[in-house]
Amino acid sequence: MVREAPAMTVRQNLGELLNEIQYRGDSIVITKSGKRVAAIVDIALFERLHTKDEDRALQLGNRAQTLPAVPPNEHLVSIDAAQADAEGFSRLAALLAQIDLIPEREDAYDPLAWDEHGLPQ
Repeated sequence: MVREAPAMTVRQNLGELLNEIQYRGDSIVITKSGKRVAAIVDIALFERLHTKDEDRALQLGNRAQTLPAVPPNEHLVSIDAAQADAEGFSRLAALLAQIDLIPEREDAYDPLAWDEHGLPQ
């Protein structure tokens, strides 16, 4: 069972609370000014939680070692390249749209016959 106890109560009754934790498997959440600040748990539970934390840290460490090292500003270069690609694609799309507007005439491919917007007259 988990129960809350103010810090003053914990200080005054620490021995009794430790017995509850040790023999009944209870956990005590200590509050200070109504806010939860700490917990007293059975040592077996603490060791399980601590082992899980160590395992998680070990797994994260192993993942970090397997990932390739990325130079500090490498991501900025990738973003710039993607933006340049997007601009190039939008220009290409605009050109293709203009090509679709060109009528099928012989003089359509003569740049001298185009108007100021680059379209055949």
